[in-house]
Amino acid sequence: MNQTSATPVKPPVVLHTARLLLRPLRRDDIPALLPLIGAREVAATTLRIPHPYTRADADRFLEYTDQVWEKGEGARFGVFLRDGERLLGGIGLQANREHRHAELGYWIGVPFWGQGYCTEAVRELLKYGFEVLELQRIFATHFVNNPASGRILQKLGMQHEGTLRRHILKWGEYLDVELYALLASDYRMNSA
Repeated sequence: MNQTSATPVKPPVVLHTARLLLRPLRRDDIPALLPLIGAREVAATTLRIPHPYTRADADRFLEYTDQVWEKGEGARFGVFLRDGERLLGGIGLQANREHRHAELGYWIGVPFWGQGYCTEAVRELLKYGFEVLELQRIFATHFVNNPASGRILQKLGMQHEGTLRRHILKWGEYLDVELYALLASDYRMNSA
C-alpha cells in the first residue's frame, strides 16, 4: 500500500480471528445480506446504508467493492462466523494511498449486536491496515447518538479527536459526528 509498493493487496484476501472470517462479499451472499443490512436500526447508525435496502443496492455495492479492490483504494469484507460461514456484518477501509491513511467503516446485523463481534472484526482490520497495507493512520467516525460504536473504537486504542457539529444530514436531521483515529506508531506500541 505504501507509495513504493508495486501492487496493492487484492482479493482473495481472507482474514481470520478466533470466531470470525473476513472475506470479500460475493453475489451468492446477497440473500443473507439483504435482511441484515436492510434493518432500519442498521441504516440509522450508518451514513451510507440506505433504507429500505434493495437487491439493486446490494448489486451496486458489490460492484463498488470490486472496484475498490481492483484500484487498491482499500479493502471491503463481509464479516462471517467461522463456524458455518454465517454472514453477520460488513467492514472496510477506504484508503488514500498518497497520504497512507484510511477511513474505517463497519456495521453488524441486529441479531449479532452486543456479542463482541464488531470489536473482534475491527481489531483484525486494524492489524491488516497497519501491518499489510502499511497505513500510517486509520480513522473512524460515528454518530453522537450511537455511543456503542465509540466504545468499540476506544476499546481498541483509538483516540477521540473531536466532534464535528451538525456534520451529517441523515433522514432530515443534522447529526453531530465523533471522530477517532489511531496512528501506526500507537498501534505498534499497543501491540508490543
